[in-house]
Amino acid sequence: GHDTTASCLAWLLYNLAQHPQYQHRCRQEVQDLLRGRSLEEIQWEDLALMPFATMCIKESLRLHPPVTAISRRCAKEVTLGTGQVVPKGVITLLSIYGTHHNPDLWPDPLVYNPLRFSPENCKGRCPLAFVPFSAGPRNCIGQNFAMAEMKVVLALTLARFSLRPARRAPPRRQPELVLRAQDGIWLLLEPLARVG
Repeated sequence: GHDTTASCLAWLLYNLAQHPQYQHRCRQEVQDLLRGRSLEEIQWEDLALMPFATMCIKESLRLHPPVTAISRRCAKEVTLGTGQVVPKGVITLLSIYGTHHNPDLWPDPLVYNPLRFSPENCKGRCPLAFVPFSAGPRNCIGQNFAMAEMKVVLALTLARFSLRPARRAPPRRQPELVLRAQDGIWLLLEPLARVG
């Protein structure tokens, strides 16, 4: 899971560099959470108290899922909503990227908008509209660890640096086993002034 988590973190930091208003809100959430404590004192319990950072991570996972497709063998015959039948034993390819960019499920699917994952905006959404870790009995067993790891890295990064895009063309997606950026993702990290 290290490659997938690294992919998500790279795209997450890129998205926050492109959207300073969300970066600022995440940083403020971390600063408020750790008020009176050092960064080294971040605790496991703190991670549940980062709702906006969680929304930013999920939106980045939606836009840039580290694994863009999965395959499954049908254990039984499946009738689709269109009436078509997928026979038992057929291997199907499910596009996570396509699902996450479906305009019927996600209005303005190319826009980075973490508020899509606010509690009020999640109401009524099909749980299978967002599947960055797959779904069902074969979903990613490390998804909770990955989310925790991303929150810690995000908190430690935003508490120390301001992110800005490098003056380059936007990165081009390079879907392999794990989604990468062709020629990498280039950012400028500016140290924040230390308070106290």
